[in-house]
Amino acid sequence: MDLLTNPVQPYAWGSTTALAELMGVPPTGEPQAELWLGAHPSAPSRVDRGQGPLALDALLAESPTAELGPALTDRFGPRLPFLLKVLAVDAPLSVQVHPDLAQAAAGFARENAEGVPLDAPHRTYRDDQHKPEMIVALTRFRALCGFRSPEQCAGLLEFLAIPALRPYAAMLRARPGEAALREVFTAFLTPPAVLLAAVTEAVRRTFPGGGPYGADLAAYAAVAQAHPDDPGLLPALMLHHVELEPGQALFLGAGVAHAYLSGLGVEIMASSDNVLRCGLTSKHVDTAELLRIVRFTSPPVRALAARWDARTGEHVYPAPVDDFRLSRFDLVRTGAPRPLAAGAPQIVLCVRGAATVASQGRSLDFGPGHAVYVPADEALRLSGEGTVFRATAGLGPSSR
Repeated sequence: MDLLTNPVQPYAWGSTTALAELMGVPPTGEPQAELWLGAHPSAPSRVDRGQGPLALDALLAESPTAELGPALTDRFGPRLPFLLKVLAVDAPLSVQVHPDLAQAAAGFARENAEGVPLDAPHRTYRDDQHKPEMIVALTRFRALCGFRSPEQCAGLLEFLAIPALRPYAAMLRARPGEAALREVFTAFLTPPAVLLAAVTEAVRRTFPGGGPYGADLAAYAAVAQAHPDDPGLLPALMLHHVELEPGQALFLGAGVAHAYLSGLGVEIMASSDNVLRCGLTSKHVDTAELLRIVRFTSPPVRALAARWDARTGEHVYPAPVDDFRLSRFDLVRTGAPRPLAAGAPQIVLCVRGAATVASQGRSLDFGPGHAVYVPADEALRLSGEGTVFRATAGLGPSSR
């Protein structure tokens, strides 16, 4: 087992204080958006086994079966299939979707054949993997996620009382569900400037009044303030506004349009960097590919609660993928150590209090914002006082 040194991504939407406070270090004065814990080649964590710092992806490449275990290596190849993050969201992220496995593989191969460099700003597919993800709130966390039903979308547009929105509301009420959402969403990707200005003014004007859309309009007003004159505001109106309380989670599968708005959270995902954006961004927007990937279904969006596993003493967050498994331990100093079985690699992250992992006469202590990497063949005991998250793959004894 190894203490990890983890990179921080300084994206503009990040908080200047939240990650520094979590880790107990002085703030840099610049935005700090994401703490990455894993082996993604663009920003891997590092370990030191006595010969100097080594990137975790390089360590896994040296001995994949020993580090990852035979079951995981057979299923995913010689790589860590998940990436753990801590997100500190201080301003709205872009509205985005992620591809499924087949779409990612086809898109990656196509851009390779076209000779598009992997680091090109106009590149859409950075790898051949899908990117399902889950966010667990550490503070109150606000997001946009999934399409409202056509009737709900029409009701919101009508509430804004903008004459130029009436034809879109009529489309939503007249067309079949997915067709209506696709037609209006496509039109909203490139709205006339006068319509965008009118909607921006309307959400700013109407949200202080409360009413049936009060909380939603407050969220859209914050989006408009953070991204003035960005056409992504109109597609954002079509998405559910969700507020997670600490401990609640949200799972996002392929093709689900979403944007994080504010809060601190632990995020786990398949180890991929494939993102298709449709607004609230200065980055590349591939409209044709986006419309091919996004799913225009409108099921209800529900916050997920963790499931208590009395056998292991952890709260498990259910996810319908085997790339990752995320659970939470609420440790008390007087409690018995919790066993962490071997079988798949693990990353154990402390977010509150202090934790200790022990194995074969060796122990490591770590506090908030710090984490330990555990290879597949190592069984541990976890103790301490506070809150600890455990990330692994959905395979092997350690995932059950």
